[in-house]
Amino acid sequence: MSKTNRGNFFEDFSVGQVIRHATPRTVTVGDVSLYSALYGTRFAVQSADSFAQAIGYPRAPVDDLLVFHVVFGKTVPDISLNAVANLGYAGGRFLAPVYPGDTLTAVSEVIGLRENSNGQSGVVYVRSVGFNQDGTEVLDYVRWVMVRKADTSRPAPEPVVPKLPAALAPDALGGAVPLLDIEGWRNDLSGSPARFADYQVGERIDHVDGMTVEEAEHMIATRLYQNTAKVHFNQFTEGQGRFGRRLIYGGHVISIARALSFNGLANVFHVAAINGGRHVAPLFAGLTVHAWTEVLDAQPLPGREDVGALRLRTIATKDRLTGDFPAKVATETGEDYDPSVILDLDYWALIPR
Repeated sequence: MSKTNRGNFFEDFSVGQVIRHATPRTVTVGDVSLYSALYGTRFAVQSADSFAQAIGYPRAPVDDLLVFHVVFGKTVPDISLNAVANLGYAGGRFLAPVYPGDTLTAVSEVIGLRENSNGQSGVVYVRSVGFNQDGTEVLDYVRWVMVRKADTSRPAPEPVVPKLPAALAPDALGGAVPLLDIEGWRNDLSGSPARFADYQVGERIDHVDGMTVEEAEHMIATRLYQNTAKVHFNQFTEGQGRFGRRLIYGGHVISIARALSFNGLANVFHVAAINGGRHVAPLFAGLTVHAWTEVLDAQPLPGREDVGALRLRTIATKDRLTGDFPAKVATETGEDYDPSVILDLDYWALIPR
């Protein structure tokens, strides 16, 4: 039996398969600082113990997307080591706060399979769940990823494509946020006076700023999350691939867009759910990311007067300003994304009322 792991190929997966992922990961204040160094995130609740304690947290929680990346990274050696590309997300819920010192583990279940028409690869759908050291679920989400076949002669499995929700309901949100003392929320320290009632459905916000991706930064990020996907790490193999270079990890793009969104959404302190997300096009080092956001919905949370939920759609671009809100454009065959768009993310986030 081989002692090394070549990773799973498409034909190695089966619907209903449960995979318990290796390497528990204790999140430390060092991880939090490095995450801030990579993305420049400035949301006050995650940045300062004093601010978080003033509104009812025991201390500053770990950034929601850092939790997502750590759990995601656990799954990579088993799910996407041989991926062509990660395609999208749905039904993601942040279920409990995570603090420095907590240890995260992950379990995934294969919920769908569909071979591509070229017979060279297929799409694998998995539901992954992250737990802390007490067994509390802190995060669950569905993602689908295109994975290479090792043996193209293997017959295609019966296709199973799971039905996924377009969006989570507001009553499914808020579990990762304690009841807050909003009287303790200081707009001067959070960076904006705008609260729940100040955002209108249909409003569009250009986040103005841009962030150039450096090769070293995305490599540090994938190592931080223990994400071992070859497409991000190995220039020797990827140099011989279709792009001739390493792909930037899609989660890196999400964190950049989230950090950029501070300029316009400074009080939107917690990502509560990921309704859906699509990595529209690849990103490479040396390109600059910009972002804009549309408010899709605004809902109070049942039984809570402290926070409300905004359903947001954030679009990220490469080497293109976003003042004219680029998204989809008309084509000869209907419509498609503007060539600059790299990310289309639909999520719920919480903001004080």
